[in-house]
Amino acid sequence: MPQTLNYLKESASQTAGPYVHIGLAPGAAGFDIYKQELGWDIAGPHAAGERIRVEGIVMDGMGSPIKDVLLEVWQANSAGNYAHPEGGGEVEEGFRGWGRVITDFETGEWAFETVKPGPCQGRNVGTQAPHLSLWLVARGINIGLNTRMYFEDEADANSKDPVLNLIEWERRRATLIAKRSERDGKAVYRFEIKLQGEDETVFFDI
Repeated sequence: MPQTLNYLKESASQTAGPYVHIGLAPGAAGFDIYKQELGWDIAGPHAAGERIRVEGIVMDGMGSPIKDVLLEVWQANSAGNYAHPEGGGEVEEGFRGWGRVITDFETGEWAFETVKPGPCQGRNVGTQAPHLSLWLVARGINIGLNTRMYFEDEADANSKDPVLNLIEWERRRATLIAKRSERDGKAVYRFEIKLQGEDETVFFDI
Protein backbone atom coordinates (compact mmCIF):
# COMPACT_ATOMS: atom_id res chain seq x y z
CA MET A 1 0.00 0.00 0.00
CA PRO A 2 1.55 3.34 -1.00
CA GLN A 3 2.60 5.54 1.90
CA THR A 4 0.74 8.81 2.29
CA LEU A 5 3.08 11.77 2.88
CA ASN A 6 1.91 14.69 4.92
CA TYR A 7 3.57 17.95 3.91
CA LEU A 8 3.67 21.02 6.04
CA LYS A 9 1.97 23.97 4.43
CA GLU A 10 3.93 27.13 3.76
CA SER A 11 3.55 29.73 6.47
CA ALA A 12 1.76 32.91 5.54
CA SER A 13 4.08 35.75 4.56
CA GLN A 14 4.10 38.98 6.52
CA THR A 15 5.75 42.32 6.05
CA ALA A 16 7.75 43.97 8.83
CA GLY A 17 5.21 45.22 11.33
CA PRO A 18 4.78 46.26 14.96
CA TYR A 19 6.65 43.20 16.25
CA VAL A 20 9.88 44.78 14.97
CA HIS A 21 9.77 47.31 17.78
CA ILE A 22 9.30 44.63 20.44
CA GLY A 23 12.39 42.78 19.25
CA LEU A 24 14.65 45.68 18.26
CA ALA A 25 13.42 48.65 20.29
CA PRO A 26 11.51 47.14 23.21
CA GLY A 27 11.66 50.30 25.33
CA ALA A 28 9.64 52.21 22.75
CA ALA A 29 7.11 49.37 22.69
CA GLY A 30 6.64 49.59 26.46
CA PHE A 31 8.95 46.77 27.57
CA ASP A 32 11.57 47.74 30.17
CA ILE A 33 14.09 44.99 29.37
CA TYR A 34 17.50 46.57 28.91
CA LYS A 35 19.37 49.16 30.93
CA GLN A 36 20.47 50.72 27.63
CA GLU A 37 19.05 49.63 24.31
CA LEU A 38 21.49 48.72 21.58
CA GLY A 39 21.78 51.30 18.84
CA TRP A 40 20.93 54.58 20.57
CA ASP A 41 24.53 55.82 20.98
CA ILE A 42 26.20 56.15 17.58
CA ALA A 43 29.30 58.25 18.16
CA GLY A 44 30.08 57.89 21.85
CA PRO A 45 31.45 60.65 24.10
CA HIS A 46 34.99 60.74 22.71
CA ALA A 47 34.35 61.14 18.98
CA ALA A 48 36.03 64.10 17.32
CA GLY A 49 34.28 66.38 14.87
CA GLU A 50 31.12 68.46 14.67
CA ARG A 51 28.22 67.25 16.77
CA ILE A 52 25.02 67.24 14.73
CA ARG A 53 21.38 66.30 14.97
CA VAL A 54 19.74 64.43 12.11
CA GLU A 55 15.96 64.37 11.90
CA GLY A 56 13.23 63.66 9.42
CA ILE A 57 10.09 61.81 8.51
CA VAL A 58 9.16 58.89 6.27
CA MET A 59 6.18 59.50 3.98
CA ASP A 60 4.01 57.28 1.83
CA GLY A 61 3.03 58.04 -1.75
CA MET A 62 0.31 60.45 -0.61
CA GLY A 63 2.71 62.43 1.55
CA SER A 64 1.33 61.11 4.85
CA PRO A 65 3.79 60.20 7.62
CA ILE A 66 4.40 56.52 8.33
CA LYS A 67 4.44 56.06 12.10
CA ASP A 68 5.88 52.59 12.64
CA VAL A 69 9.24 52.79 10.85
CA LEU A 70 12.50 51.45 12.22
CA LEU A 71 15.70 52.95 10.80
CA GLU A 72 19.29 51.83 11.15
CA VAL A 73 22.24 54.05 10.27
CA TRP A 74 25.89 53.34 9.44
CA GLN A 75 28.54 56.01 9.17
CA ALA A 76 32.25 56.81 9.25
CA ASN A 77 33.76 59.04 11.91
CA SER A 78 34.95 62.58 11.18
CA ALA A 79 38.21 61.18 9.77
CA GLY A 80 36.34 58.95 7.32
CA ASN A 81 37.04 55.69 9.16
CA TYR A 82 34.50 52.98 9.94
CA ALA A 83 34.37 50.96 13.14
CA HIS A 84 35.37 47.62 11.66
CA PRO A 85 38.66 45.98 10.65
CA GLU A 86 38.38 47.15 7.04
CA GLY A 87 37.23 50.63 8.01
CA GLY A 88 40.35 52.40 6.80
CA GLY A 89 41.88 53.43 10.11
CA GLU A 90 41.32 53.91 13.82
CA VAL A 91 38.16 55.24 15.45
CA GLU A 92 37.70 56.81 18.86
CA GLU A 93 36.89 54.73 21.93
CA GLY A 94 33.14 54.20 22.07
CA PHE A 95 32.53 55.10 18.42
CA ARG A 96 30.18 52.47 17.00
CA GLY A 97 29.29 54.16 13.75
CA TRP A 98 25.96 52.37 13.86
CA GLY A 99 22.63 53.27 15.37
CA ARG A 100 18.95 52.42 15.46
CA VAL A 101 15.94 54.68 15.93
CA ILE A 102 12.21 54.42 15.43
CA THR A 103 9.66 56.99 14.41
CA ASP A 104 7.43 58.67 16.95
CA PHE A 105 4.16 56.74 17.06
CA GLU A 106 2.14 59.97 17.07
CA THR A 107 3.95 62.22 14.59
CA GLY A 108 6.10 59.90 12.49
CA GLU A 109 9.17 62.03 13.21
CA TRP A 110 12.56 60.40 13.87
CA ALA A 111 15.85 61.86 15.06
CA PHE A 112 19.28 60.98 16.37
CA GLU A 113 22.47 62.76 17.39
CA THR A 114 25.94 61.90 16.15
CA VAL A 115 29.05 63.49 14.62
CA LYS A 116 29.27 64.59 11.04
CA PRO A 117 31.22 61.97 9.06
CA GLY A 118 34.21 62.81 6.90
CA PRO A 119 34.94 61.75 3.30
CA CYS A 120 35.67 58.04 3.12
CA GLN A 121 37.15 55.54 0.72
CA GLY A 122 34.60 53.37 -1.06
CA ARG A 123 35.32 49.86 -2.18
CA ASN A 124 36.65 50.09 -5.75
CA VAL A 125 35.01 53.49 -6.31
CA GLY A 126 37.46 56.00 -4.82
CA THR A 127 36.68 58.79 -2.36
CA GLN A 128 33.06 59.26 -1.36
CA ALA A 129 31.48 62.43 -0.01
CA PRO A 130 30.43 62.50 3.66
CA HIS A 131 27.23 60.53 3.99
CA LEU A 132 25.09 58.29 6.18
CA SER A 133 23.83 54.90 5.01
CA LEU A 134 20.25 54.20 6.09
CA TRP A 135 18.19 51.01 6.16
CA LEU A 136 14.49 51.11 6.99
CA VAL A 137 11.65 48.69 7.53
CA ALA A 138 7.98 49.22 8.31
CA ARG A 139 4.63 47.54 7.95
CA GLY A 140 3.95 47.14 4.23
CA ILE A 141 7.63 46.91 3.26
CA ASN A 142 8.54 43.39 2.15
CA ILE A 143 12.30 43.89 2.06
CA GLY A 144 14.27 46.53 3.98
CA LEU A 145 15.05 49.62 1.91
CA ASN A 146 18.58 51.03 1.62
CA THR A 147 19.32 54.66 0.92
CA ARG A 148 21.92 57.34 1.67
CA MET A 149 21.86 60.80 3.18
CA TYR A 150 24.33 63.40 1.94
CA PHE A 151 24.92 66.87 3.36
CA GLU A 152 23.75 70.09 1.70
CA ASP A 153 26.87 71.99 2.78
CA GLU A 154 29.22 69.51 1.07
CA ALA A 155 28.36 70.60 -2.46
CA ASP A 156 31.88 70.21 -3.88
CA ALA A 157 32.37 66.74 -2.43
CA ASN A 158 28.84 65.74 -3.50
CA SER A 159 29.55 66.77 -7.10
CA LYS A 160 32.44 64.29 -7.21
CA ASP A 161 30.82 61.44 -5.31
CA PRO A 162 30.87 58.26 -7.43
CA VAL A 163 27.55 56.97 -6.08
CA LEU A 164 25.63 60.22 -6.50
CA ASN A 165 26.98 60.49 -10.03
CA LEU A 166 25.41 57.14 -10.90
CA ILE A 167 22.03 58.88 -10.61
CA GLU A 168 21.30 60.47 -13.97
CA TRP A 169 18.85 63.20 -13.07
CA GLU A 170 19.74 66.07 -10.74
CA ARG A 171 16.20 66.09 -9.34
CA ARG A 172 16.61 62.44 -8.32
CA ARG A 173 20.00 63.13 -6.75
CA ALA A 174 18.40 65.90 -4.71
CA THR A 175 16.26 63.33 -2.86
CA LEU A 176 19.44 62.20 -1.08
CA ILE A 177 20.54 65.64 0.15
CA ALA A 178 19.71 66.71 3.72
CA LYS A 179 19.01 70.39 4.39
CA ARG A 180 21.07 72.16 7.06
CA SER A 181 19.84 74.60 9.68
CA GLU A 182 20.90 75.56 13.20
CA ARG A 183 19.02 75.18 16.46
CA ASP A 184 20.32 76.13 19.89
CA GLY A 185 23.83 76.49 18.46
CA LYS A 186 23.89 72.99 16.95
CA ALA A 187 23.75 71.95 13.31
CA VAL A 188 20.53 70.19 12.37
CA TYR A 189 20.11 68.24 9.14
CA ARG A 190 16.60 67.52 7.88
CA PHE A 191 16.15 64.43 5.70
CA GLU A 192 12.71 63.45 4.45
CA ILE A 193 12.25 60.01 2.92
CA LYS A 194 9.42 59.45 0.44
CA LEU A 195 8.61 55.84 -0.40
CA GLN A 196 6.55 56.41 -3.54
CA GLY A 197 5.21 59.03 -5.88
CA GLU A 198 6.67 62.29 -7.11
CA ASP A 199 10.20 62.91 -5.81
CA GLU A 200 10.46 59.37 -4.46
CA THR A 201 13.71 58.91 -2.56
CA VAL A 202 16.41 56.99 -4.39
CA PHE A 203 16.86 53.49 -2.94
CA PHE A 204 19.79 51.19 -3.66
CA ASP A 205 19.80 47.48 -4.46
CA ILE A 206 22.61 46.19 -2.22
